Amino acid sequence: MTVKEIFETMEYGPAPESAAEARAWLAGHDSRFGHFIDGSFTSPASGFDSRNPATGAHLAGLTQATQADVEAAVAAARKAQGKWAGLGGPGRARVLYAIARLLQKHARLFAVLETLDNGKPIRESRDIDIPLAQRHFYYHAGMAQLMEEALPDADPLGVCGQIIPWNFPLLMLAWKIAPALAMGNTVVLKPAEYTSLTALLFAEICQQAGVPSGVVNIVTGDGAVGEMLVAADVDKIAFTGSTTVGRRIREATAGSGKALTLELGGKSPYIVFDDADLDSAVEGLVDAIWFNQGQVCCAGSRLLVQESIAEAFHTRLTARMDTLRVGDPLDKCIDIGAVVDPVQHAAITRMVDANSAGTRHVAAIEMPAEGCFYPPTLITGLTPSDALMQEEIFGPVLVATTFRTPDEAVAIANNTRYGLAATVWTENVNLALDIAPKLTAGVVWVNATNLFDAAAPFGGVRESGFGREGGWEGLRAYTRPKRKTRALVRLDPPTGQGAPSDPVNRTAKMYVGGKQARPDSGYSQPIFGKSGTPLGHVGLGSRKDVRNAVEAAQAAAGWAGTTAHLRAQILYYIAENLSARADEFAHRINAMTSGRQGAKEVDASIQRLFSAAAWADKFDGQTQSVPIRGVALAMKEPVGVIAALCADEAPLLGLVSVMAPAIAMGNRVVLAASEPYPLAATDFYQVLDTSDVPGGVVNILTGRHADLAPTMAGHLNVDAVWSFSSSDLSAEIERASAGNLKRTWVNNGRATDWFSAQTGRFLAQSTEVKTVWVPYGE
Repeated sequence: MTVKEIFETMEYGPAPESAAEARAWLAGHDSRFGHFIDGSFTSPASGFDSRNPATGAHLAGLTQATQADVEAAVAAARKAQGKWAGLGGPGRARVLYAIARLLQKHARLFAVLETLDNGKPIRESRDIDIPLAQRHFYYHAGMAQLMEEALPDADPLGVCGQIIPWNFPLLMLAWKIAPALAMGNTVVLKPAEYTSLTALLFAEICQQAGVPSGVVNIVTGDGAVGEMLVAADVDKIAFTGSTTVGRRIREATAGSGKALTLELGGKSPYIVFDDADLDSAVEGLVDAIWFNQGQVCCAGSRLLVQESIAEAFHTRLTARMDTLRVGDPLDKCIDIGAVVDPVQHAAITRMVDANSAGTRHVAAIEMPAEGCFYPPTLITGLTPSDALMQEEIFGPVLVATTFRTPDEAVAIANNTRYGLAATVWTENVNLALDIAPKLTAGVVWVNATNLFDAAAPFGGVRESGFGREGGWEGLRAYTRPKRKTRALVRLDPPTGQGAPSDPVNRTAKMYVGGKQARPDSGYSQPIFGKSGTPLGHVGLGSRKDVRNAVEAAQAAAGWAGTTAHLRAQILYYIAENLSARADEFAHRINAMTSGRQGAKEVDASIQRLFSAAAWADKFDGQTQSVPIRGVALAMKEPVGVIAALCADEAPLLGLVSVMAPAIAMGNRVVLAASEPYPLAATDFYQVLDTSDVPGGVVNILTGRHADLAPTMAGHLNVDAVWSFSSSDLSAEIERASAGNLKRTWVNNGRATDWFSAQTGRFLAQSTEVKTVWVPYGE
């Protein structure tokens, strides 16, 4: 084609990127790699091949890690961790800064190698993945510099096992390694089997940057290696991947005491309102679903278009699809590259071919004759219940339906078990900022999509996982409080005999939906003081009582929509009413425990209520400084329904310390009272009754923690479970929580100092961070 013809047709000509440097790097290693352990590469051993998905060509031979390899990597990380933490934040910052600079210096090599290994277009590797990886190391170098001043009460967790997927190999590595190193942890990272090469190149960068031996370790292999790492002697597991595997990791780590963050699958809605800039929304959709061949956990894979513009929008969209270019990923004019592996290609094909609903449009474009390519596909006319509207396809396939009103759009968008991301397109800023908080998602983009930055927290809710990466929240996920803890001794209820001194037989009921309720089981148990004196009876809660309490909490969802000022006023009111009965509560606590701490515990409970009230309208989010013309709002939202096993040893303070910050942030709670000393809790609901607490916001059950915990943890309408019980139920709770991947906060048999103010920790556990990106300008 001549220059004149190019100008007349405006067609793109080929613009291939040279792979010579990347192939030279591979050849320099004889195209065979071992693991990176304790600062050096091991000798290559038997394993598997890395192939270019665009051509099927062999790139390198990789080593399948053995149990001994994983143990050696963990041992090296454990040995190095103390000295690395001892460098201090500024010392670590220098090393992280050096890594960032070297990533810049070798940016083109990383980009080409990523495209060869993964199949994504070179434009994406070059302009998005590699610059964002650099940004993460620069940002966290700054975090390391500031941590001793900004997080003086934080210690590193120790050794972190990290497992990353194949869709963003280097970027996911940066998301995990950078904050871990910044806080003084050491890491053992397992890259995806399909895409390990840039991780091994990164290992060389670590050598050049002066990263001490053992601080970064990389082991390669399939899912079996990931299982070994999850079971290894590490202090945290950070996993990005499928929901199915994430659920297995939650079950495998249950009761181990290992910290866990999961960034899992998604089925993200892409909502287009009738006043949207349709051409911009179409272009945004190209980035939302055909970016990285749709192999993106937060891909805008569910298109929701307002009915009045659906036909016009679909017409523009299909026309744009027919201009997309699929082909050699190293060609700079290519829009869509190759799917990562034939296995993934087959999975996409199988799901799409099994669908018989709706109307399918396959882009009318030329497809490569060879290689692992799948055409851009749109399926319209689906209903929210159709399988393709619910299941993650993880490929360049967009499914679509329509809506009529904003409320219906929100209902359809939230009709999924996932909750990772969402996109809203409208020129009405009032509508956008009304819809964004209503969407069940960890990230919401307004008139944009797939915006990421190290300063902006990223992560999901529901079966999209828990925890955040990026920002202060992502940083804190790699720390623990400095305070020391002691083993918690199980407290059994005191025994005795006889009748209460009060001639009126009082059986304290439970408190469900703002009303006293008899136990569904029909059973009660006597409560004795330490001296054996009978004090009364309480009901033995059962799974049906948990069900009733959760239903009441669900019905009180409006509490989250009240103002923080109103929630604060009610908490102040509770404190006032408790103060008026302070002597009575102190006497009750002393009678149950035969102690002299009753007055102190009541006073601390009052102060805890006042603190939570004070924080209700002050524990707010942040406007993150991100490199766009716009803002990223890290908004604090309530978790939802929190079920908690309250402390046995502090019958009033343990309950109030859990309840107050949780409801201050807009949550509803189901509280299992102290098992041996429950009467303080059953007296306390009388205070709630006189303090304007709406029914269902606080629900109090009594009974055996071991009986209540499994139902709480397994209930699909419970969003988080906390346990401070002296019965160590941590493993059972974490294992049962895997059903809907709810958040857990358990004590692992360690005691809590209830008289030490820890309101900040409780507030953090009571909130989720939703990042709302709002670009502005024409």
